[in-house]
Amino acid sequence: MEIPFLSIKSINEKYENSLKATFQDFLNSGNYILGESVKSFETNFAKYCEAKYCVGVANGLDALVLILNSFNFPKDAEIIVPANTYFASILAIKIAGLQPILVDPNLNDYLINCENTKKAINKNTAAILAVNLYGRMCDFRKITDICQENNLKLIVDAAQSHGAEFENSKDCFGADAIAYSFYPTKNLGALSDAGAVITNNEAIATNVKRNRNYGSELKYQFDSLGTNSRLSELQAAFLDIKLKHLDLEIRRRREIAGRYLSEIKNKKLILPPSDKTNQDAWHLFVVRTDKRDSFKKFLSDKQIGFDIHYPIPPHKQKALAEFEKLELPITETIHQTILSLPLNSTLKEEEVDYIIKSLNSY
Repeated sequence: MEIPFLSIKSINEKYENSLKATFQDFLNSGNYILGESVKSFETNFAKYCEAKYCVGVANGLDALVLILNSFNFPKDAEIIVPANTYFASILAIKIAGLQPILVDPNLNDYLINCENTKKAINKNTAAILAVNLYGRMCDFRKITDICQENNLKLIVDAAQSHGAEFENSKDCFGADAIAYSFYPTKNLGALSDAGAVITNNEAIATNVKRNRNYGSELKYQFDSLGTNSRLSELQAAFLDIKLKHLDLEIRRRREIAGRYLSEIKNKKLILPPSDKTNQDAWHLFVVRTDKRDSFKKFLSDKQIGFDIHYPIPPHKQKALAEFEKLELPITETIHQTILSLPLNSTLKEEEVDYIIKSLNSY
């Protein structure tokens, strides 16, 4: 049995007729930039996220940069960020002219470590950028307390946590602004790059909305030096279709994750935490093993797809050579031992059975 890690084609097949009809409506409309489809998706996604405002942008990286720029932080202000995030989280801070301060995460859930965060705060710290990695929400009660005690802004990279919950809410409690990506592999994925900013702060929403469009609110009138980062009208229409089915997608992912957690019995594999099975969005199911090369070969022999998110930590990337000498042992352990297993709504029960049986025989 051959099981791919992820087939985007298979995920989108069930929407094929709706997507084709929507594309024809898009062509017929003659309105291709910032039209009614963008407004509709912004309204619907804000409601889904239990927030007041949604501003659609071109991608998740731009969402982070536009948020960071909306605060007018002093040049070279410091932004605390977990060290084991995707490269874009740190890249956004650099693009905004700010200084990333990398902190080692928790080893058990891979999320930002609050004690390490507290130790990193100084007079130059302006904000914390928390990352809901792999689909799991951070502990926003603790993080919000830290921010309030130190007068810091809280920004969330939620590129992997569409539909995740914290204390029975899809809102990231205490966040000033939240960045989403709708890259095609996400739980809510477009058919191209796309992103959004979610916030309850009207001033932030207004600033991001203006600056995604060159700094203009009125045609040919420019009030700030913005950029061109507009959500595609077509992708917004596609996302609106898929948003209606997002909870079903996540429900199926939770079912599969629940089976993995309860039925995989192998001491050679460290599974993710099981305490939030029905709150996690399960964008990825990540296991750890000290024998990753051996495990990779085993999976290949069994024709089970896999991926590594991510093989090289940001501070060891050539583009961030300034951080190369940082001592981040937990981050390095994570990146050296993690591996992601197949997890999405297209998996059949017999495929889940096969994956579990195979892993138990490893």
